[in-house]
Amino acid sequence: MNTTKFEIAEYLHDEEIVHEYLNTVLEEGNAQEIVVALGHIAKAIGMTQIAERTGLSRPSLYKALSPNSKPQFDTILKVIRAIREKLQLKTSL
Repeated sequence: MNTTKFEIAEYLHDEEIVHEYLNTVLEEGNAQEIVVALGHIAKAIGMTQIAERTGLSRPSLYKALSPNSKPQFDTILKVIRAIREKLQLKTSL
């Protein structure tokens, strides 16, 4: 039997799904899970596009957004801004 690794980024093809996924992780996840979720969303959008928008290299982004990484807050902000630019994320207070 052949098995493949589950890649959630392949299912984040719709803005509504991305919003739901991100909101769920923000509500229920810890800091590391949020970082990994941002990595999944960045992969779904396209790591090259996110790299261009953040000014970071693709390898740096993959490393920063991988499990067990501890990225600088500045990196996370850049990724959030790049994602928001593409998806028009909105928050409600």
